Amino acid sequence: MSDSYPILPPMQTGIRGRCPRCGEGHLFKGFLTLAPRCEACGLDYGFADPADGPAFFVICFACVPSVLLAVWLEVAFSASLMTQLLVTGPFMLLTCIPPLRPLKGWLVASQYFYKAEEGKLARSG
Repeated sequence: MSDSYPILPPMQTGIRGRCPRCGEGHLFKGFLTLAPRCEACGLDYGFADPADGPAFFVICFACVPSVLLAVWLEVAFSASLMTQLLVTGPFMLLTCIPPLRPLKGWLVASQYFYKAEEGKLARSG
């Protein structure tokens, strides 16, 4: 196994859920659970901490249209509760859950690519 790996862009590896170093191994062992390490190159994923980043992006870009749809249905058609549940419920699930995994993969791959780590105070003297 070679110690030098190609430079892979985070968008290419993270969105597909692949190892940010080799692009071969899987990043996830469940839907959103990170694997402990890459099965192809052995990269330890302990450096990765996307925290609430994927949920934040989903809330900003997917939940807002879902709420706007619900408000529009209510204002334009005085939709019943059952209509709201049958229309906005699936719409919300389809726009909020599928993007979580690619976004989390992209954030983890970006942390590896840009060598992001916890901030430290620089002390003089």
